[in-house]
Amino acid sequence: MGKYFGTDGIRGVANVELDAQLAYQAGFAAAAVLTKNLNRRAKIYIGRDTRVSGDMLEAALAAGICAAGADAALLGVVPTPAVAYLTVAHGADAGIVISASHNPFEHNGVKIFGGQGRKLSDQLEKEVERLIDNFEQCKPAVGPAVGRILRIEQSACQEYAAHVAQAGNSLAGLRIAADCANGAASQTAPEIFRLLDARCDFIFCQPDGVNINAGCGSTHLEALAQKVKEGGYDVGIAFDGDADRCLMVDETGQTIDGDQIMGVIAADMQQRGVLKGGLVATVMSNLGLHAFLKENEVPIVTTKVGDRFVLERMMQDGWNIGGEQSGHVILSDYATTGDGELTAITFLQILKRSGKKASQLAGEIQKYPQKTVNVPVPNSQKKTVGQRPEVQAVEQEIARLFGQDGRILIRPSGTEALVRVMVEGKDAALVEQMVQKAARVIETIYAQ
Repeated sequence: MGKYFGTDGIRGVANVELDAQLAYQAGFAAAAVLTKNLNRRAKIYIGRDTRVSGDMLEAALAAGICAAGADAALLGVVPTPAVAYLTVAHGADAGIVISASHNPFEHNGVKIFGGQGRKLSDQLEKEVERLIDNFEQCKPAVGPAVGRILRIEQSACQEYAAHVAQAGNSLAGLRIAADCANGAASQTAPEIFRLLDARCDFIFCQPDGVNINAGCGSTHLEALAQKVKEGGYDVGIAFDGDADRCLMVDETGQTIDGDQIMGVIAADMQQRGVLKGGLVATVMSNLGLHAFLKENEVPIVTTKVGDRFVLERMMQDGWNIGGEQSGHVILSDYATTGDGELTAITFLQILKRSGKKASQLAGEIQKYPQKTVNVPVPNSQKKTVGQRPEVQAVEQEIARLFGQDGRILIRPSGTEALVRVMVEGKDAALVEQMVQKAARVIETIYAQ
């Protein structure tokens, strides 16, 4: 991670860590870096979610882009994957999303895509950061070279919705409940499901700028689960604030997580002969997913946590599905980034074809009990926790106890002064016992 860019763009509380000045400088720097070799006026798309601070940051970013001599095309409120798709479809030079994904409304972020619809490389992010830090040396455009602001809000959502719908077939016959998190999906999900003849009822689909992710969406499934159970729906779909991921609940109200979604889709792709290679997951994916894929002869490889690492491995190996337990799923035959709405309709197509209940379909992937404990560790020492002999001794004990049916994973947080200790295995009681033991060992080390 860099000075400004974290694992998913520039993030922070609006007008605290992320203010209009930083957004202006980021817009200018991104335009300067991404268009420096062009011999024409560049065009950069900007989309945002429903946060109240989105207007302010959109204006600042657009001003920075224009000051650098590029045009800023405003897409309005659209999902993150819509920005990536439209950037490529229209030959724009870059795309910027203003969103903090699943975080509360007071947070916001700036996520930048290159002209190919993919997040910037570490090298390009460092170039952008260098310009921000040396902003007084940047030379703004003058005279006719100053950029313009173009407004294309009205067509963006319709075009993206049609694109997603084209990836599926009729969903008639399914009763679906969808939670739009009072976010960007509110603008597109109703149209997508209408185009697919779905009988779909929506909740949390009335954004007011401050209710995004508030007790709703993919991080708060309780209301959706209750609606599905009480209303007799076949399945429930929950998006996050920028709709680049989704989770689901089955007809009984039980959660269907990203591992189960990916497993169902990858196995179906294998059966239909359209799977390229296998599935790229992260180290957090459940061992139950690995066991299910092995039974279905689907190869799986893992990466560090973060959808950018998943996509890098997909591109490296030429595979066409990857994702995370949290619900980010990349289907690269149709999208260059995680897309919650595309993921949802792909899973629903399989559900309809199978004739099974959602609980039966997802239940084919038997998840191992998994427990994660966060342990405070100073930032300066959190990356070396695994090198401590006391910690290695616990890891070896867990390896002996679990064998091939369990594991321990210790990883530093990317944003906080703590390490995450995850233990997984078939025996839930033993998982709980050992994760607490490992956490106590680490706590004792850093309490000294």
